[in-house]
Amino acid sequence: MAEWQKTQISEFLKERVGRYKPNDPAVVNLKRLDKIDFSGKMHFSDKSSKTDMIIVKKGDLVISGINVAKGALAVYDGEEDITATIHYSTYQFDDEKIDVEYFKRFLKSPKFIQLLKSQVKGGIKTEIKPKHLLPLKINLPDLDTQKSIANFFKRTENDIYELSNEINHQQSFIKQLRQSILQEAVEGKLTAQWRKQHPELISGENHAARLLEKIKAEREKLAKNAKSTKKFKELPPVSEEEKPFELPEGWVWTRLGKLINPLRGITYGIIKLGVEPKSGGVFTLRTSDVKFRYIDISKTRKVRENISNNFKRTILQGGEILINVRGTLGGCAIVPDELRGFNVSREVSVVPLQIVELNKHILNVVSSPYFNTEIKKNLRGIAYKGLNLNLLSLLLVPLPPLLEQQVISQKVNKLMAKINALEEQVKNGKAQAEQLMQAVLREAFNGEE
Repeated sequence: MAEWQKTQISEFLKERVGRYKPNDPAVVNLKRLDKIDFSGKMHFSDKSSKTDMIIVKKGDLVISGINVAKGALAVYDGEEDITATIHYSTYQFDDEKIDVEYFKRFLKSPKFIQLLKSQVKGGIKTEIKPKHLLPLKINLPDLDTQKSIANFFKRTENDIYELSNEINHQQSFIKQLRQSILQEAVEGKLTAQWRKQHPELISGENHAARLLEKIKAEREKLAKNAKSTKKFKELPPVSEEEKPFELPEGWVWTRLGKLINPLRGITYGIIKLGVEPKSGGVFTLRTSDVKFRYIDISKTRKVRENISNNFKRTILQGGEILINVRGTLGGCAIVPDELRGFNVSREVSVVPLQIVELNKHILNVVSSPYFNTEIKKNLRGIAYKGLNLNLLSLLLVPLPPLLEQQVISQKVNKLMAKINALEEQVKNGKAQAEQLMQAVLREAFNGEE
């Protein structure tokens, strides 16, 4: 192998100087670089910026000062000049000294990160600017060796790209499979054979209509015995025109609001969490804590007790269903008993059912494609405005007999466990593919040693 020479980056890379105010005529009419993703693809925007700008010309190497080591760098190949914020830097390179494809991969290698840590104060956590990059001294092979290494990367990256595509396809398939199971659960298709074998368990006193009558009686009793004289809002009956699909024998349509504990109702939590207390306080769940069908408390924060006490209706007792109603939607879960005493933020709604035996079925409903379809159909602009609690109360719920709900839950849990195990295998495969790329980068640039 040819000898590797200690070389300062400034010997083959030259910064394109020039810094402009956003309203400077030199940049005001130029298309703006919005971002460079980790695959090295440039994305553009016509939006203005309040940050000082730089100019990028055809053939320039453009580097993100924040995410360069993750792959946010590219050679601009457009004909017209563009502009970028000063969080980027742009360079001309001497192609008689450096193969840019080689150098781009070097900047994503563990060796580059190692150099930053040893030569730049703050290391990779520093926003990388020309003053940090250009003085770095690296061991550089001759141009032919650089091109050979770059060609090796192209072949290897193609293989890893195909592997990553297959993994992404598997992840997409797993997501579709999970949604398909939940849809079949709420439509009664999962238990079609069970109903044929047990007709007596879906009729007479076991019919869902009797269950609904029981819930109604309990709700009325609670309302009558409540100290408050507040009248509980009656919800409209379900019309034939509203029903989105035909239900199996023994099932009935109802509204979610008719299954709720009337003394608590569906509500959302603390509007302003305030500064987290250094000691004491009440754990408060946010949308980032409420995942798809489970709750993650690893990063849960606290609020002061007096703030939590102002929202006593959402202090959790265990057994409620939580649904994210603002920001990133899709999170929903049953509250385990060990989270009793926690509270929730405004972005999370608390759904306390009249009887906890319904929890697992209602969780299947609100995590199903049916629920997403109904929400999107009734709430335009939902991702921005959030989910309206009144409309959530009006949501149509396909309600099976209680015994059939238990069978559905068992089938869903069994199938979900298999899917989760499959998903874990796919995640491991993705991690191994990423590790493989890092191993290739490490191996290629260890030739200097």
